[in-house]
Amino acid sequence: MPADHSARRAALRRLLADRDLDALLVTDLLNIRYLTGFTGSNAALLVTTDDVDESRTVVCTDGRYLTQVAAQVPDLRAQIARASADHLVRSAATPARWGFESHVVTVDTHVRWAGLDSPLTLTPAPGLVEQLRMVKDEHEVGLLTAACAVADRALADLVAAGGLRPGRTERQVGRDLEARMLDHGADGISFETIVATGANSAVPHHRPTDAVLAAGDFVKLDFGAQVGGYHSDMTRTYVLGRAADWQRDVYDLVARAQAAGRAALVPGIDLAAVDAASRDVIAAAGHGELFLHGLGHGVGLEIHEAPGIGQAATGTLACGAAVTVEPGVYFSGRGGVRIEDTLVVREQGPELLTLTDKTLTVV
Repeated sequence: MPADHSARRAALRRLLADRDLDALLVTDLLNIRYLTGFTGSNAALLVTTDDVDESRTVVCTDGRYLTQVAAQVPDLRAQIARASADHLVRSAATPARWGFESHVVTVDTHVRWAGLDSPLTLTPAPGLVEQLRMVKDEHEVGLLTAACAVADRALADLVAAGGLRPGRTERQVGRDLEARMLDHGADGISFETIVATGANSAVPHHRPTDAVLAAGDFVKLDFGAQVGGYHSDMTRTYVLGRAADWQRDVYDLVARAQAAGRAALVPGIDLAAVDAASRDVIAAAGHGELFLHGLGHGVGLEIHEAPGIGQAATGTLACGAAVTVEPGVYFSGRGGVRIEDTLVVREQGPELLTLTDKTLTVV
């Protein structure tokens, strides 16, 4: 199913009309990609509100992308200018109220636009495209599914090949896993792979070092693949050699908390209530203070995007949102467990995209 960029722009126009804006000047490159399919490194997009035939909606880029913009955005008028956003502002011929992405535009850029010879009123309009991006269409779900499948296959290969064994370093394991994701068709990795062994597994976002995997260690892997611009995110925690009783206990606790968080993913629920569903399981076991971060986040064109799922989160969970559920318990100096999946919120229950088994695995 191809992406329907025109439908996305139509949805944006409805948001603009609700805010009494004549247009939105889009300068965030990921938002431009979402709305048009254009993947160049320099662009601006003007989406005009009252423009059913899109004759006044314009994408602007520089001469390096003349051929690319024609191929990727055949349904919009293109203009060529190096300073793309400045060009669109300067080209405005009649008074109008344009929104701009104030959450990404620098103060200096806004000052420069205000100094151009333009009849516009520029109004902050942050987060409008991101609001649309929270709910994934089926094209996006397809890319997320593909990215998750690549990560699943790469991890299965790593384990089957004995890649998690005493004597290897965290860096070696991380590079091995990343190479396997690329071999399975990833366009890139979602972020620097986290490999954390032994006491390092108690550091939520540990960066791989030359620490050596040893028998009896927890080994935590947090990683993802990127396909078609969309990211996957998954964490699995293993034990090397033989699991001690305390490791089985903490793993079972996190697994139960993660299951509770997944089950809470119903459309319309308060985001903070999703976090609480998982966090309460850990707190009831007396380890609430060892769950050091929020339960999850949105995932899509960015590895971390709206909505955030945490204790202080506001708002509700939308049907079609793609989110992670990733509780963890971390015993400083000893070891920790995190289990994470990527899921899509559906009316009939969450759709699990990361399919690697979550049963405690001793390798």
